[in-house]
Amino acid sequence: MSRGLTLLFAIAAGASVGNMYWAQPLLAPIAEDLGVAPGDAGFVITLTQIGYAVGVFLLVPLGDAVDRKRVVPLIMLGAVLALAATAAAPSFLVLLGVIALVGATSVAGQILTPMAGDLATDEERGRVLGTVASGLMLGILLSRTVSGLVADLLGWRSVFVAASALMLVLAVVLSRRLPRLETTTGAPYGQLLLGVLRTVRGNRRVQVTILLGALPMSVFTLFWTGLTLLLSGEPYSYSTGTIGLISLVGVAGAVAAQGAGRLYDRGLSVQALGGAMLLALASLAVAGIGQGSIIAVVAAIALFSVGLQGALVLAQTRMMAIDPAARSRMNTVYVVGNFIAGAIGSALAGLIWAWGGWTGLMAVGAAILVLGLALWAAQRTRALAD
Repeated sequence: MSRGLTLLFAIAAGASVGNMYWAQPLLAPIAEDLGVAPGDAGFVITLTQIGYAVGVFLLVPLGDAVDRKRVVPLIMLGAVLALAATAAAPSFLVLLGVIALVGATSVAGQILTPMAGDLATDEERGRVLGTVASGLMLGILLSRTVSGLVADLLGWRSVFVAASALMLVLAVVLSRRLPRLETTTGAPYGQLLLGVLRTVRGNRRVQVTILLGALPMSVFTLFWTGLTLLLSGEPYSYSTGTIGLISLVGVAGAVAAQGAGRLYDRGLSVQALGGAMLLALASLAVAGIGQGSIIAVVAAIALFSVGLQGALVLAQTRMMAIDPAARSRMNTVYVVGNFIAGAIGSALAGLIWAWGGWTGLMAVGAAILVLGLALWAAQRTRALAD
């Protein structure tokens, strides 16, 4: 796994997952253009997330059973068509249909991640997976910012045209650069999906690792959803563009992902996982106490991103090490668990904001992380010990 190939994996993974987030800052212009209420435009995000969850469950396990040199470019070509159809959508109903397909075909990064683990040596696996995870994180962060800037200049449809072109270029490059790997199972497709469910049942280490990823992920979405509410209201009243620029402080988390991967390579993943959650917990205290100061909030964003992203990368890397012959299925279980937790975190953010505001959000987020730390402490010598 050369550094060049690792970088290609990171770029392709980030671009793929970024497809899920292009529409987030575009809801107002989409609603105006297609003649729907701004509130109804929120279904665009919902359908994208549902499509992604379905795509992860149905497509990612194929990484263990088919030639990924073929299947990854094919999935990305599906994204090319779905993004182009989104750009050309003549009505809101058509848009909802094709945006769900955008979500379902945005899963190439979740196939490339375990593939990177298969290609890497034992000594470099943490670093390689940390780099790919950095790409995923950057894709999420940059897509929102780039989308708003491009739409301001050329309109919302141009964002999806550009994304479609990017996916086409990456599909061609990956079809040439991806190496061929032997499949790890010859199970029929139905058995493959059942195998995803069996990886959870009766395997305590898998169950614990899912929770150690899901709990921080719920706090991740709760924090970022609440941050928009905080910065768009008094005393800040920032525009969407300004909020997007401030959110780029979260790039620190992408850098932390590489560091977390290196700690895994050194056999320090257990200690680092607990330390990462403690750092995220401290950042929530800074954010809650200093909510009236933009300097304190920005510092908290940086610390939070480092801690949370580090914890997520370490948990994901450990998950894929449980059964090297089933890395794609293990990653499916991990990502679906994170998706469910992330959806719960987003839903909680709105409810908690209504009664407790930013302080309430930080308190609930801290309670969830304390629960995660308690689980980590209780299981570190059993389920987590290498």
